[in-house]
Amino acid sequence: MILSRRRALQALSALPAAGLIGAMPRVACAAEFSLKYGNNLPLTHPLNIRAQEAAERIAKETDGRVEIAIFPNNQLGGDTDMLAQVRSGAITFFTPSALVAATLVPVAAINAVGFAFADYDQVWKAMDGPLGAHVRTAMAKVGLHAFEKMWDNGFRQITSGAKPIETAKDMDGLKIRVPVSPLSISMFKALAASPTSLQFSEVYSSLQTRIVDAQENPLPIIQVAKLYEVQKYCAISNHIWDGFWFIANGRAWRALPADLKTIVADAINDAGLKQREDIKAFNATVQSDLQARGLTFTKPAPDSFRSKLRETGFYGEWKTRFGEEAWGLLENAIGKLA
Repeated sequence: MILSRRRALQALSALPAAGLIGAMPRVACAAEFSLKYGNNLPLTHPLNIRAQEAAERIAKETDGRVEIAIFPNNQLGGDTDMLAQVRSGAITFFTPSALVAATLVPVAAINAVGFAFADYDQVWKAMDGPLGAHVRTAMAKVGLHAFEKMWDNGFRQITSGAKPIETAKDMDGLKIRVPVSPLSISMFKALAASPTSLQFSEVYSSLQTRIVDAQENPLPIIQVAKLYEVQKYCAISNHIWDGFWFIANGRAWRALPADLKTIVADAINDAGLKQREDIKAFNATVQSDLQARGLTFTKPAPDSFRSKLRETGFYGEWKTRFGEEAWGLLENAIGKLA
């Protein structure tokens, strides 16, 4: 059943936005609430597959009163555009990564503190618990409703061309591409690397021409972008975990009757839990594929990296930036950092 639905969704991935809306579940009469959801991922990504299932469930359980049209793959604009649209109400739902959300709500980036999480158990303890609740409260203050369950974007890993990364010492002078994120730039500088912010579209050519020697991304991105063609090594560093917040325009959310809110929230949160399992299984498959394509993997222990970040004052600086309360909630889930 799941495979047949996946094939159907893959066939739809080539359709324009109007075609996708037409492919959504329809009811005999017009929906009382027609809602728009935008994201930046292909229709075949687990996030969109599970969101489609949630939309179908919502249409069924509300007897057609609520209809959600999905606009994948940046059809409604880039992340900054969609964040502005969900704030204004032009779209109802959006799933920004925490680093994107942090451009509006700075504390949202706290899950991306370097080498904070040892594993997924710690991630979900924090983000399904008090730390996640703290971030959701901050989002509410800027007019956004964040659902309780974050969706997974994965741990970020480091690839390199000249040498493998096994300890923090291997980061000395490493020319590494990072996204435009103050937290990421700060972390790699603290590790004595030489970070350069580049658009993702420039990563492959920059590695190929040795403008940079390394980059960092989740394994599925490394696979899709074929970075194994211009890199030799991959360190399973798990240096940053990032996830997607499923957010809604606050006014639109408050306009839904209580019974419909319950149905929508339950469907979205349940879909998020399933998507987490999808990503976990997907990552295991991706690593095997990348090894077969020639990448050599290492698994450095985080201790030397954490020690370096403490010595250089990285944790102390970001503890001050995020505030004592948020930092305390993070450390309650993972142990002491600073």
